[in-house]
Amino acid sequence: MRIAHFSDLHLLSLEGVGFHRFLNKRLTGWAMLRFHRKSVHKPHAVRAVADEVGAARIDHVAITGDLTNLALESEFALVKSFLENDLGFHPDQVSVVPGNHDVYTRGAARTRRFETFFKSYMESDLPEYGVDHHGAKYPYVKLRGPVAVIGMSTAVPRAPMMASGRFGAAQIDQLARMLEHPEVQRRNKVILQHHPAHNVKNRVIAYLEGLHDSKSMLRTLHRLEHGMILHGHSHIRVRRSVTTDVGSIDVIGATSASLLSSHPHRHAGFNLYEFDDTTTRLVRAEAHVLGEDGSFKREDIPLDGGRLREAHGSDADGRPSIHG
Repeated sequence: MRIAHFSDLHLLSLEGVGFHRFLNKRLTGWAMLRFHRKSVHKPHAVRAVADEVGAARIDHVAITGDLTNLALESEFALVKSFLENDLGFHPDQVSVVPGNHDVYTRGAARTRRFETFFKSYMESDLPEYGVDHHGAKYPYVKLRGPVAVIGMSTAVPRAPMMASGRFGAAQIDQLARMLEHPEVQRRNKVILQHHPAHNVKNRVIAYLEGLHDSKSMLRTLHRLEHGMILHGHSHIRVRRSVTTDVGSIDVIGATSASLLSSHPHRHAGFNLYEFDDTTTRLVRAEAHVLGEDGSFKREDIPLDGGRLREAHGSDADGRPSIHG
């Protein structure tokens, strides 16, 4: 079983968007796009990732949020076209979860924009579980061979200059119930979420950009012997772990699939994970990094993001970053 994981597409489309749509948080978001982010996030990198994933004998694709920039209908339409035409996998083979940019405004959450466009990619094999979380039903689960791919949402609308996330007690409770299901128990749990499980030590940055109830969610996993949490948000490849009562869980982040950066662990690409069909264990995890010539190079996923200046406080090439 082979899973490709990428994140933070940040695909932008302003086609047909009037100025009145920017009289909210989008105004600061547009300013960052215009003067900073647009210079490093490129759609051709996302298309290159899609081509490479299609050639890599992948069984399932996991995309961990921030598919859009400003949660506009035109952007969601662009992403849906990318999934259908560039990536080209059947919705049963793709799992997506939202990032903070996908519920950028309260209106985007209220109108259930993410769910409207990507409902077919979030169809659960156990629909009796899940609660409404800012526009869609989470957690959902796809039972695929040796793994149970569990999609969760940390995305909530925030004020300008904020990008923090939260599961909410109801969603965490549903996860705890889902983990008791026999079909989930016998598989390796692969949990998808946008925000990292590890918050930075700086309390101000953690409040502005971190996952506020991460500890509560991790306590729900205390009886897992093994499993995975896959995330994005921080735009860096990083591999860490969480110790449980009976084992440990891999926590792996993917960089932005569209990011062009001189930092080797931030540059565009995707991660690939391979599982043993019999033991359900993870047997291989590697990064596929986009080169200047359009080819991909295989690398190990770096351990311990703290040593890589992984903190949300720096973006590509060490510049200040505000994900809000």
